[in-house]
Amino acid sequence: MDLEKYKKNPKTQYLAENLERLLKEEADIVMLQKEEGMKEMAEADLKNVTSQKQVLLDQMEDILKEEEKEEEFPNEIILEVRAGVGGEEAALFAEELGYMYRRYADTKGWSVKIIDEAESPLGGYKEASFEIRGKDVYKELRYETGIHRIQRVPKTEKMGRVHTSTASVAILPIRKKTKFEINPSDLEIAFSRSGGAGGQNVNKVETAVRLTHKPTGLVVRSTAERSQSANKEKALQILTAKLDEIEREAEANKYDADRKSQVGTADRSEKIRTYNILQDRITDHRLNKNWHGIEKIMKGSIENIINDLQNS
Repeated sequence: MDLEKYKKNPKTQYLAENLERLLKEEADIVMLQKEEGMKEMAEADLKNVTSQKQVLLDQMEDILKEEEKEEEFPNEIILEVRAGVGGEEAALFAEELGYMYRRYADTKGWSVKIIDEAESPLGGYKEASFEIRGKDVYKELRYETGIHRIQRVPKTEKMGRVHTSTASVAILPIRKKTKFEINPSDLEIAFSRSGGAGGQNVNKVETAVRLTHKPTGLVVRSTAERSQSANKEKALQILTAKLDEIEREAEANKYDADRKSQVGTADRSEKIRTYNILQDRITDHRLNKNWHGIEKIMKGSIENIINDLQNS
């Protein structure tokens, strides 16, 4: 029995200490068995202690198994949407995707928090990131990473021509155990005033944080928190998640045959879905499957798509 394994884990530490006490009690009972006239009483006590030990072991193993499951499918993610090809139309589509996922999160009872928003002149998203927490959030949304494409006639199009624009989605799981440790000397930190309307201190205090990871060129911003330190901590968490995913992606690429059999590749450059407004049709190119009722889906009713991807 690896008692130290249980003692090191904060979730099982108290139970491990109780188990350690029972082990000592068990050793005393074994010694008591050797005394004349005490064997029958000692056997009853030993049976009781053995039963308590098993209960504690089962509880601790259940906790560790749940932790392993949560490590594979964390209950916290960062969802990023970014406008791609198509100018302002792409930015509007990126905002619609962000709204779609936020509404879906509401129906699941997940909490959503805006980390950063960079708006386009017409009100769409150049890019935005959200923190979403809730049971099975990564398990359900992990296949949404990739390029989403929309085909429609923009409101500003006078000739009635169909335009195609794109937006990228990235789902970053926030894991408790990360494979990547950031060297502080590899970071470039910049502070600025948080943008946006409203708020007493929004444009007075430099609370927004921008982190640049010099070795990779990755840039992360956090503007939602009220202090520099809180925004820095959140930006660092997101950067670590990004670097961790790059590391895991590199490992996964070693097993191409297995990867090709999976729906999700976590590749942000892969075109995964087309939203055709005129034909009221959404097509997922990985499943080669269509769904109808775009208006309802874009308002958050994506459970059928999510379920089909989960069961593929």
